[in-house]
Amino acid sequence: MGCVCMKYRVKHEDPTILAAETCFNETEVKALYELFRQLSSSLVDDGYISKEEFLLGLFRNRKEQNLFANRMFQLFDANNDGFIGFGEFVRSLSIFHPDAPRSDKVGFAFQLYDIWQTGFIEPEEVKEMILALLNESNLVLSDDVIDVIVDKTFKDADSNKDGKIDMKEWDEFVAHNPILMKNMTIPHLMDLT
Repeated sequence: MGCVCMKYRVKHEDPTILAAETCFNETEVKALYELFRQLSSSLVDDGYISKEEFLLGLFRNRKEQNLFANRMFQLFDANNDGFIGFGEFVRSLSIFHPDAPRSDKVGFAFQLYDIWQTGFIEPEEVKEMILALLNESNLVLSDDVIDVIVDKTFKDADSNKDGKIDMKEWDEFVAHNPILMKNMTIPHLMDLT
C-alpha cells in the first residue's frame, strides 16, 4: 500500500461560512473558487496552490524567486503546510478587498515587512524588502541611497527610538503615509461576478 501525501486531504470550505468571515458575498466566493481551481491545477491538479503555482500566477514564471513573493506565499499559507487551501486563499484575498477594514490591511502589511516574524520591523528587514522590490522592478539604487531611505523611514516611524518599529508605530506611520497602503487594495475584487 502506497504512502498517502497530506496535501491530498482536499477539504473545501462552505461558501456561506467564507462569505460570513470575509468581505465577499457567497456568489463572489463561488467565483473565487473558479480562480482558485485554475491556479491550483496549473501544475498539479491536487486542490491546493503550491508555491510554484502561486509564483506562476503572480509572475507567469514558477522559477522566479524574490523575498516579496516568498513573504506573500507565507502569509497566504496561514497554516504553514506549504500549500494554500481554498479557505486560506479567500481569507487572504479578503484583506485586499476595498471594503476590508483598514486594521486588517495594516496588520497584513506589517507582517509582510516583519520578515523574521519577531513582532517588530527592523532596519535590516526594510533594507531586504527594498532590495527585493527594486530587483523585481529591475531598478538599481546605490547602497547609500537605500541606507538613506531606511534611515528616513526609521526616523519617521520609530517614535520611541528603540531601533525597531512595533505595530503601534507602524499604524501611526502608515496613517501619515497612506501611499504605503495603496497596494493593499485591489479594486477588481469588487467586480468578481
